Amino acid sequence: MNGVHDMGGMHGFGPVLPEANEPVFHAPWEASVRGMLVLTGAWRRWNIDVFRHAIERLPPADYLRFSYFEKWLDAMIALLLDTRLITAEELSIGLYRRDVAVRPRFAAGDQVRARNINPEGHTRLPRYVRGHVGMIERDHGAHVFPDSNARRAGEAPQTLYTVRFTARELWGDAANPADQVSLDLWEDYLESA
Repeated sequence: MNGVHDMGGMHGFGPVLPEANEPVFHAPWEASVRGMLVLTGAWRRWNIDVFRHAIERLPPADYLRFSYFEKWLDAMIALLLDTRLITAEELSIGLYRRDVAVRPRFAAGDQVRARNINPEGHTRLPRYVRGHVGMIERDHGAHVFPDSNARRAGEAPQTLYTVRFTARELWGDAANPADQVSLDLWEDYLESA
């Protein structure tokens, strides 16, 4: 296949300027893409040549502007769709986000306490934060509540927050005062502190 990917020795693209002491990954997401590719490769639905061909099928404008790992990500998504391991609907950004009429109870900067609950079924509230005080970092909008959804009792969408806890709040004065833990927690897990 002759295409934009076969650029070796072509004139007009300027010199190749290697980056001194270039890191393997320029951003954490690039390492995640590498990890996803390794994991999806374990399914053996494609081989390295099929993967390379998926990169070669990128539209020329995208091929020229995408970074190395952006090309990998686009090719991997194309192959996941081609092999029907995922659907376009599953890939859509709003898959887990839901619209709800209820306003969030908390806002960034609010102090909250993780409720001290002991459910019999599935929960995403870790025991080590129950009863501890943290601060709302971010509101992610309404999402499917996994505790309800796991019991097949409906999605019960509610606001999902990132809550930051200090290590000392969780593990006492022996913990490093600079350490923190951030968790994504649903509104039902939280109460005002």
